[in-house]
Amino acid sequence: MEHQVYQQFLDLERDHWWFRGRRTVYLGLLDTVLQPTKRGRLLDLGCGMGGFLSSLQDMGFDVFGADMDFESLQQCIDRGFTQCAQMDSYELPFADHSFDVVTMFDAIEHVEDDYRAMGEVARVLKPGGQVIISVPAYQFLYANNDRVAQHYRRYNRNMVNELFQRAGLKVARNTHANVFLFPLILPIVLTIKLFEAVFDRKHESLHSNLSFPMPKFMNQVLHRIFAAELWVTRKHNWPFGHSIVAIAQRES
Repeated sequence: MEHQVYQQFLDLERDHWWFRGRRTVYLGLLDTVLQPTKRGRLLDLGCGMGGFLSSLQDMGFDVFGADMDFESLQQCIDRGFTQCAQMDSYELPFADHSFDVVTMFDAIEHVEDDYRAMGEVARVLKPGGQVIISVPAYQFLYANNDRVAQHYRRYNRNMVNELFQRAGLKVARNTHANVFLFPLILPIVLTIKLFEAVFDRKHESLHSNLSFPMPKFMNQVLHRIFAAELWVTRKHNWPFGHSIVAIAQRES
């Protein structure tokens, strides 16, 4: 991609309500589950251009990034995150028991064999280490946005539990996210899917649901609505929502 395209995406990660909301909720949940002094080495798998790296660093972690796309990693390095490595999801370039925390924010749905990839995550985790993932929810909502983003699947909470358990990880939290906005998102996505089915336009557009311009005040309102669910998420699991966020631990 050209520099201008990268800059546009960096601006989107910084300002768009969805990116801001998930940082607030996911990192708030991670901070709640971790012990106050439990920081250390953290690996952000599928880090892209580093949308989470700065916030994770601010939480006190020694941050490492890894991604399959070299040009995205170069953007991370140019922004000062030099501990980055190009990766193969099935053979991570790190030694056993290397990290206290592994994060995979909207990443593992891009991997064809997610069980094998999670096995690699378990390998690089220290005993007692934790992994947090976020994934899109409900396969019946799989639509053009998923195709554009190259998702292999969407998940339910039972699938997430099995993903962790087959890697020998103990589930600590497993909750839906993007809950308050889900009643608005659901009919929109279903309408789009109906339009795709009727007019056979599944592969016509490269635009995702993040591509549309939005007034600043509306962007701020949507972020506040998304972020507000953290008050409940800190203590309770939501039974529905547009995404899922889950945490598991390696016991030995």
